[in-house]
Order: sequence, then structure tokens, then C-alpha cells
Amino acid sequence: MTMPDLFTPLKIGRLTLPNRIVMAPMTRNRAPETIANALMAEYYAQRASAGLIISEGSQISPTAVGYPATPGIHSPEQIAGWRLVTDAVHAKGGRIFLQLWHCGRISHPDLIAGAQPVSSSAVKPQTKVITWQGPKDAVTPHALSREEIATIVADYAQAAKNALAAGFDGVEIHAANGYLIDQFLRDGVNRRNDEYGGSVANRCRFLLQVTQAVVDAVGADRVGVRLSPWQPFNDMADSNPQALFCHAVEALNPFGLAYLHITEMGRENPGAAGPDFDPMEFRRRWKGLLITNAGYAKARAQAALASGLADAIAFGVPFIANPDLVERFRGNHPLNAADPRTFYTGGARGYLDYPTLNHGEDRADR
Repeated sequence: MTMPDLFTPLKIGRLTLPNRIVMAPMTRNRAPETIANALMAEYYAQRASAGLIISEGSQISPTAVGYPATPGIHSPEQIAGWRLVTDAVHAKGGRIFLQLWHCGRISHPDLIAGAQPVSSSAVKPQTKVITWQGPKDAVTPHALSREEIATIVADYAQAAKNALAAGFDGVEIHAANGYLIDQFLRDGVNRRNDEYGGSVANRCRFLLQVTQAVVDAVGADRVGVRLSPWQPFNDMADSNPQALFCHAVEALNPFGLAYLHITEMGRENPGAAGPDFDPMEFRRRWKGLLITNAGYAKARAQAALASGLADAIAFGVPFIANPDLVERFRGNHPLNAADPRTFYTGGARGYLDYPTLNHGEDRADR
């Protein structure tokens, strides 16, 4: 049996991907009115040769916002804006999922019309929040009531329906990187003493309720979930991440999801978010398609596929600087270097202007 490589087709849900090179979700702060726009449509269309594009996070409600100039998926205007993007990607033969995002406590009243950010528990993150006025200290969030949790679960379901109305091929539930669902999962934040707190099973309850609601809304074969077991970002940690996330993976199996997306971010600093453990623990437990992510280059990605660690590899920064990353990998061409100074600055610079091979302007050759 021939082992798969980055260019072996892969069926994910209803889609057949021509390759296993996934564009990871990345916040780029190019939606000043929270509405996707023509600039964003060009950006994603440039990268349509990816096997699958996972969009930047899109807030599911007006109070889910955590950063300036990020897009939403809860209004008719936002649906129409994202339609520009999906039409552009599909016109280039691409496939694209929308990432559903609620930032929870990683927010500020300045970003949500004076409201108090929410979380599993009233635990203030020891971090700065980026506002329109610049970085500010995070505030203590409001611990969600059961009724408020039910409302947010419904918001996720509606946002998923809105994503399909906007032309997306599916959705990814953002349960990673210290945002709201992750704030329920990890005991570094979750201090609840009701059915959403305490035991590993209880802390997974919100994730599973959101997943059920989204699956009911759009179908399991259009839904992925992203988790970040090792990620300390946004002041996150857990006392036993292996037990927690292995339980979460096993509990997600019965849904028959399109894929599970595990980011390995944080493993470069072992122990920062809790004891380290082998990523193969997930491969042994997950019965579906698995995407992994974080710092992969081509050779390491090929090795991960060959070892069975994952079925596809998501690339972040390489896709920022190389719209034609698939073509560069295929031909073993050098990669453009990314400019982190323009990751979040708005406008076309550092967004639309990275050269492609067919322009004969490969920066790495200069």
C-alpha cells in the first residue's frame, strides 16, 4: 500500500481535496466594519489551490468580538460580505470552511459596546487585549449562567447556517487558543461547580453541546472542530491536558465530523500549558480524519502523513507569504519569507502583494 503524501487526494465530508495542504485559520484584521470585503476575497482567492482553506475566525454574535477589524457571521451584511469571498474562491476551484469564533474573556468592553466579556468563570486573564485604542489590560469576565450558555449554543448553530448561506462548504468550531470553548475545557480558567465544571466530562459539556447544535444545523459532514491541547496563549493551562483532550476526542467521535483539527502550538515550550504528551494519543483515539498544524515545513509534513500522525497538514505563516504554496511545495521551490510587521496592519501591503512563481519575482531568489 502506497503511503499518502501532501499531493494525495483526500475526501473530507462532502468534498474531495486535490491535496492535503490546508490553509490554517489566521486572523488578519482586514475587516474594519466587521464585514468581509473585496480585499479579503482577493486574498483568499489567491490561495485557492490549497486542498482546503479554513477562514480566519468569525464572531458568531456582536458580543463575541475579541479584536478590532475582525469579521462576523451574524448579520445579513456579513453574510453578503462573505459571499464575495466564497464566490471568488470557488471561481478558482477552491474549497473553504468558515471558522466559528467566540472570544469569551479575551475581549474588552471597548470592543463589545460597553458590555462585560463572558467566560466559564469570573477569572481575569493575565494578558493584554487589543482594542481600537491599542492594548489594554483584560477585565474580569462575567461567568455565564445556564440560560446564557444555551443562548450562545444557539448562536453557534445560527452562525453555521449563516455560513452556508454565505456559500461556505462547511464550518470549523474554534475550540482552541484560549477562546470561549477552551475557557470551559481547561481547569486553569474553569472554576465552575455545576454541570459545566469540575470533572473532565463536565468541562467538555459546552464543547459537545455546541458541536451537537452545529451538526444539527448543517450536517456532521460539513463540520470540523479545532483543539489546542498544548497552547498557553491567552493565559491558558490545564492540570492534566492529556486526560482532558483525550476524553474530548473520544466524546467527539460519535458525531461523525468531517475532521478534527489539532494544533500543536505550545509544544515548542514544553509544560507551559500543562504536562506534555505524545500527539499520537489522539491518532490512536480519533476514528475520523485528523488535521495537524504548527510550524510544519514540507519534509516534516510528509513525515507526519507517512507516520499516520495526521491525514492532512495545516500551514499558517507559509500561506501568508506564499499564495502559491501548493505549487512551490510540488516543485520544491524556495519560499518567500513572511513579514510579521504587516500581519495585522490592514490594507493590501503584506496581504495581497507577495509574489508568485508565475510572476518570476520569487523574493527568495533575490
